[in-house]
Amino acid sequence: MTSRIAAAAVFACVSTGVWAQTGSSVKPTVRPSRPTTKWTAPRTEWGTPDFQGGTWNLATMTPLERPSNVQTPVLTEAEAVAFERQFAARQRATTNNGYDWWDGGAAHLDHRRTSLIVDPPDGHLPPLTPEAQRRLASRPVASADGPEDFPLNSRCIWFQNAGPPMIPSPYNNNLQFIQTRDFVVISTENIHDARIVPMDGRPHGTVRRWAGDSRGRWEKDTLVVDTVNFSAKTSLRGSDENLHLVERFTLVDADTIEYRFTAEDQTVWTRPWTAVLAFRRTEELMYEFACHEGNVRTIEGMLKVARFLEKR
Repeated sequence: MTSRIAAAAVFACVSTGVWAQTGSSVKPTVRPSRPTTKWTAPRTEWGTPDFQGGTWNLATMTPLERPSNVQTPVLTEAEAVAFERQFAARQRATTNNGYDWWDGGAAHLDHRRTSLIVDPPDGHLPPLTPEAQRRLASRPVASADGPEDFPLNSRCIWFQNAGPPMIPSPYNNNLQFIQTRDFVVISTENIHDARIVPMDGRPHGTVRRWAGDSRGRWEKDTLVVDTVNFSAKTSLRGSDENLHLVERFTLVDADTIEYRFTAEDQTVWTRPWTAVLAFRRTEELMYEFACHEGNVRTIEGMLKVARFLEKR
């Protein structure tokens, strides 16, 4: 567990170096258009699109935000291949003595795109509001007095790729759907979590939760999930408990779900923002993510380091 968390932190540093090599000569490219052949999504017995019957993987090498040294939203095919090779070589050289344990899907860019964020068009998060900037500047230095002071992922409570929203991680990016007439369940490999989404029109509840309070509906062939009432302890790139999230899942072919989400938090960002990525069908199995709070060697190690530094 410790090595995996460390590698996730290394990811940003490694990718920045590779982008610097490929980004200087990047020129605008038109995103490939989708096939014109009409494809019909499979249906449940009650008539809605059927996402069941297999495992989906959301891994990608594409970062959430576009690196500052890259101006184009899409790389050429040659540039994408070069970037993927350089990135793979660097991560093998810098993690686990060359052992390549990263999720296989993470070895590729999503449609050669340079960011998952599509709005704002520059591929970056919107600016913070003045009040959010003041809160950030006055935030106290994090302590290490006990387990509760560490991030939720270190404590095996919540990982971002388990969502919502679901943002790719270096590992455990598999998920499955279970559907009934009144519910959709999104079961994720990371944290071994199952998000139960009522589809029967009931209003949102009032209890704040780690993953918020989700309600779903169908808009033609798109599953739309609206989530509010997040806990103040979970955060999406700086969001607080006022985060409002709208996710859209659309089967675009037999092996691909387009996943699009829009995040809005008027107490944090000056405008909403939207990201898009692909869920791809995989033959991989879902395994138990045997990590739970109180059974993490990482916490023990970090507390020992904190006490050691205090003595020095």
